[in-house]
Amino acid sequence: MAVTTASAVETVFRIESARIIAGVTRIVRDVGIAEELAQDALVAALEQWPASGVPDNPGAWLTATAKHCAIDLVRRKETYARKLAEVGRTLEDVPPPEPSDVDDIDDDLLRLIFTACHPVLSAEARIALTLRLLGGLTTDEIARACLVAEPTVAQRVVRAKRTLAKAGVPFEVPYGADRVERLGSVLEVVYLVFNEGYSATTGDDWLRPALCEDALRLGRVLAALMPQEPEVHGLVALLEIQASRTAARTGPDGEPVLLADQNRARWSRLLIRRGFAALERASAVGDIPGPYTLQAAIAACHARAVRYDETDWSTIATLYARLAVVSPSPVVELNRAVAVSMADGPAAALAIVDALDGEPALRAYHLLPSVRGDLLARLGRTAEARAEFERAATLTRNERERDMLRARARECDSAR
Repeated sequence: MAVTTASAVETVFRIESARIIAGVTRIVRDVGIAEELAQDALVAALEQWPASGVPDNPGAWLTATAKHCAIDLVRRKETYARKLAEVGRTLEDVPPPEPSDVDDIDDDLLRLIFTACHPVLSAEARIALTLRLLGGLTTDEIARACLVAEPTVAQRVVRAKRTLAKAGVPFEVPYGADRVERLGSVLEVVYLVFNEGYSATTGDDWLRPALCEDALRLGRVLAALMPQEPEVHGLVALLEIQASRTAARTGPDGEPVLLADQNRARWSRLLIRRGFAALERASAVGDIPGPYTLQAAIAACHARAVRYDETDWSTIATLYARLAVVSPSPVVELNRAVAVSMADGPAAALAIVDALDGEPALRAYHLLPSVRGDLLARLGRTAEARAEFERAATLTRNERERDMLRARARECDSAR
């Protein structure tokens, strides 16, 4: 029973941690302290729930416990009376402040993202901190998502919290030029959070739908807030279309189902329509498509194909080539290779992939050997393909993906 309860505590905390931290930050005005208090609430749940049972609303229980801890902390501060007068709220009830402007957003999670994306932090620190606070990702998961070393991520998170506290960064959604300045980092964070939910880097599950839902919701809020920013609409379009495939991306036992094998009747037509509409808005307010709009256009090509063999791979390869110019990266080039393999054959794509072999950022990236293995298998070089799939399996941290890659390796044996 205790093991089951502990598992429930950890699962609920993983889902609710961002909202807990955001709500507590509103009280203590320090994201570092807020995260510590959220952890205190987790410890309290681990101590109490085995005896009392899991509450009917465990998320609300954790949030209330963390906020009570926050209030107790503020009470102990010598300057509490002054702080209380400034924020104008009671001890026991801490409601959201009334918006002072029609452009304000009553969303603690969004405030948390903009706070973590303050320009006082480096771009890398903004991403790491927000993934930690919003997505509840571990340092290891963030490291793999960002393709950097785990100690580097740990240092970034610690230093970022200290920097925000020292600078006294306000817990707010900024206005005017400040908002535009931070938008790029915010969009990147939302994108990375969605990706972690769409293809989890670790664990037993292929998907983490709660992260996708949070990222998509925040993207929609941003689009309503900044209707003249084309890349906001581009990101929303991308996330809507990608999210439309969720139901088809896993089999009956939770195993991954690749794009070529997905039942497209299970794709959400509602989300696809929303994605197309967002893509139209991006095109209407922007002359030159940015990286998110280009990725959304690629996703739209897939969504328009009724069957996998009807996919317009030539257009997708062209869009990836444009994306490589606008936002060059080894991962983009790897994705371009996949499109080229479908448009021009595996031999043409293998040359692109082989050129990426020495990229430091891809050294531990499991999709590089996975893609190479697929190309080699299609070329009939099954022994080499098997070795690549095995190498990819050793690099991934996701159990479902590891099983799939090992199955691909076994298929190479039967194809000899």
